[in-house]
Amino acid sequence: MGKKRFDIVLIGGGIVGVSTAWQLKQRYPDVSMLLVEKELILAGHQTGHNSGVVHAGVYYPPGSLKADFCKRGAVCTKEFCCEHNIPYEQCGKLLVATNDSECRRMDLLQRNCHINAIEIHRLSEKALRRREPNIRGLAALLVPNTAITDYRKITGKMAGLFMSLGGEIQTGVEVMSLREKSDCIHIHTRSDILEALFLVVCGGLMADRLARMAGLSVNFRIVPFRGEYFRLHSRHNGTVDHLIYPVPDPNFPFLGVHLTRMIDGSITVGPNAVLGWKREGYGKINFDCRDVFEMLTYPGFWKVIQKNLGSGLGEVRDSVFRTGYLKRIHKYCPGITLKDLLPYPPGIRAQAVSNDGVLIHDFLFAESRRSFHVCNAPSPAATAAIPMGGYLCRKVGETFDF
Repeated sequence: MGKKRFDIVLIGGGIVGVSTAWQLKQRYPDVSMLLVEKELILAGHQTGHNSGVVHAGVYYPPGSLKADFCKRGAVCTKEFCCEHNIPYEQCGKLLVATNDSECRRMDLLQRNCHINAIEIHRLSEKALRRREPNIRGLAALLVPNTAITDYRKITGKMAGLFMSLGGEIQTGVEVMSLREKSDCIHIHTRSDILEALFLVVCGGLMADRLARMAGLSVNFRIVPFRGEYFRLHSRHNGTVDHLIYPVPDPNFPFLGVHLTRMIDGSITVGPNAVLGWKREGYGKINFDCRDVFEMLTYPGFWKVIQKNLGSGLGEVRDSVFRTGYLKRIHKYCPGITLKDLLPYPPGIRAQAVSNDGVLIHDFLFAESRRSFHVCNAPSPAATAAIPMGGYLCRKVGETFDF
C-alpha cells in the first residue's frame, strides 16, 4: 500500500465538495490538492438527483446560514452559468394557496421574504389564472428570481476548472478510515494511504460516518429520506410556465409535492418524502443491513418518528397508492391523470437528525484541528454551493497560512 502526500485533501465529489476544491485552488494555486470521490462519477448522489432548481430563499429563517448562502448562491450560480454557457432559465416560482389556512401561511412567507429582501409579488385568484390557466388556487406568491439549471454540468465545469489549475481528482476511491496526527492526517483508502496537512469533508449521505472516522464527537446521525418523482407525459410539457409549489405546512418538514419545469423542457411531479432503508437506495428494492441497524439503534430516530408519525404514514400511503399522490396534485392542477404520471429516478435526502429527535434544517459544520466537515447540507445546498465553498475556504485559511 503506497503513501501519497498532499497539502489539502477533499472528500466528496458532489457540487459542494467540487465548488470548495475549485475555490481553494484559485486561492492557493501553489498548494497541492486532491479530491477523492467514492463513485466512478462526480455528482452521483444528491447533486445529480435533484430537480435543478436555483432557489431564491423564500422559506429560510432570517439570519440563518441557509438564508444567507442561498440568496448569494442564486446570484453566483446565475453568473457562473452565464460565464460558462451552462443552461439557465429564470422561469420564476408560484406558491399556490388552495384554502384559507394556506392563505394565512402565505402571509407569513411574504413577511419572511420582505425581511430577507427577496423580491416577491402577491397574485389574486384572477391574476394567477391569467399567468397559469391550468393552475387553480385562491391566491399565489410569485418569486420571479427562482430559476432552473443543470447542476451536474455545473459540477463538471467546476471540476474541469479545478484540474486546469493543477488540482487532482480521483474517482472510485472509498475512504475506509481517518487518523488525525499532530502533524498531518492519514486517509486510508482501499489501495493507498493519503497524507494531508488539512482535510475538507463534504460527505453528504456519509457525513456522520466520516465525522466519526475523524474522531469527532457529533450529536447527530444522517437519516435518509427517499424522494419519489414522476415525469409528466410529454403532451403536458407546456402545462405550466413557472415552477408550481404548494404553500408548505409548518408541521411537515418538507416542501410538499410540486410541479417542476426541468431544463430539458420536461415537467416532473414530486417529491414525496418516505423513510429510506438504504442511504444510497435508488432502485425499486432498497435495503442495507448496516444502514438499517444504525438507524434503528439511534435514539434520535425513534424520537423523530414519534413526532412525525402521522405525516410519515401519509407519505408511505401515497408512495404505495398513486391515487393519493395524484390527489395532492389535483389541489392545484386538476388536469393531470394517473396515466400522465410516468417513471422518473428518485432522490435521497441526507437529513441530519439530532440526538433529541430534531430534524436539523440549517447547514451544519464540525471541525477538528486538521479537518473541517460539512455535516448537514440539505436543499438549497446546490444553489448555495459557491458561497459554501467560499466559507470553507475561509475556514481553511483561518487554520493554516498556506
